[in-house]
Amino acid sequence: MREKILVVDDDDKITSMLRRALAFEGYTVATAANGLDGLKAMLEQDPDLLILDVMMPQVDGWEVVRRIREGGSDVPILMLTAKDEVSDRVKGLDLGADDYLVKPFALEELLARVRVLLRRRTERAEAPTNRISYDDLTMDLDTREVTRGDQLIELTAKEFELLHLFLQNPKRVLSRDVIMEKIWGYDYSGESNVLEVYIALLRQKTEEYGHKRIIQTVRGAGYVLRGD
Repeated sequence: MREKILVVDDDDKITSMLRRALAFEGYTVATAANGLDGLKAMLEQDPDLLILDVMMPQVDGWEVVRRIREGGSDVPILMLTAKDEVSDRVKGLDLGADDYLVKPFALEELLARVRVLLRRRTERAEAPTNRISYDDLTMDLDTREVTRGDQLIELTAKEFELLHLFLQNPKRVLSRDVIMEKIWGYDYSGESNVLEVYIALLRQKTEEYGHKRIIQTVRGAGYVLRGD
């Protein structure tokens, strides 16, 4: 499947030149002539890369970058600027652009940068992830960070192990015996309330800030990670 590139620039000559050159390189190309149309095209086209001019009517390139990043998109953005000023380049990069070129630019350099940005995105997408999630709860097994929504949850080592077990078995009812054997390494005798204590601690931490309960009690059977 051919990669799609969106070019947003109010200069018809540049837009036309880039459309022909990128199409010749095998890309699918969409264009927009101003920032507002560019934002609409982002939603409609879902491009693999955005080439974006800075100085445009209605909404400039900096504002386009800001809105795109605030919307959660990680699409690579190559900005085109008519000014070779450090402050302009820094502003674009700080807002979330990935690279920039100063006009006038060599077409060969632009194509090279496009290839680099697309390759980075592919490598990032293909990189193995070591995160597991359920609903809005995410656990990073490398950093051992747990988040629910935007909130970081501080867990002890044993709480982390217990939550990890639930995340590995979403919607599956886990008996007390199974949990005790997996987490504490011995058969549950029915006398200790250690499991109930840790379940209560996990609920307190994962339900902070008004989050709904996702560790449910199944009477007579055990516990389950489920969002009902």
